[in-house]
Amino acid sequence: MFNITNEIKKAFNGDAWHGNHVMQTLNNVNPEKAFSHFVPGAHSVAEIALHLTAWTEEVTSRLTGKPTGEPERGDWPEPDARTPQAWERIIFDFKIANEELIRLCESLKDNQWNDEVKSERNPALGTGVTNVELVSGLAQHHAYHSGQIALLSKF
Repeated sequence: MFNITNEIKKAFNGDAWHGNHVMQTLNNVNPEKAFSHFVPGAHSVAEIALHLTAWTEEVTSRLTGKPTGEPERGDWPEPDARTPQAWERIIFDFKIANEELIRLCESLKDNQWNDEVKSERNPALGTGVTNVELVSGLAQHHAYHSGQIALLSKF
């Protein structure tokens, strides 16, 4: 019934309307530049990729019925290391997080998409945000940060 799963697939690694999907954008990053801060006060590409992973995992958590909260990794996790191998691990973790989310989305029943995400403050109440809105927001989040990564990759 819902095509939102297709939207997250396209944003992650499909035919996104806005250009390269986020995996292609990440794969185009020079590993030696992924940790550089080219703009004062801005995040590095690696930090953005970790942020994307953290929020993808948080959306998966919320879809399984856990209440809203800060991602387990934190909103803006710091890289553990700044090496080409660390960059490859960041990309791998992002890929796994999205694949897990897509599998979960594909397993949801049509009537579950209208369920409200549970509130952290009062899990018995909803947040006013439905599961379909949550996944739609993540697809938009992917597109937004993919654009930032593409711009930073030009430095």
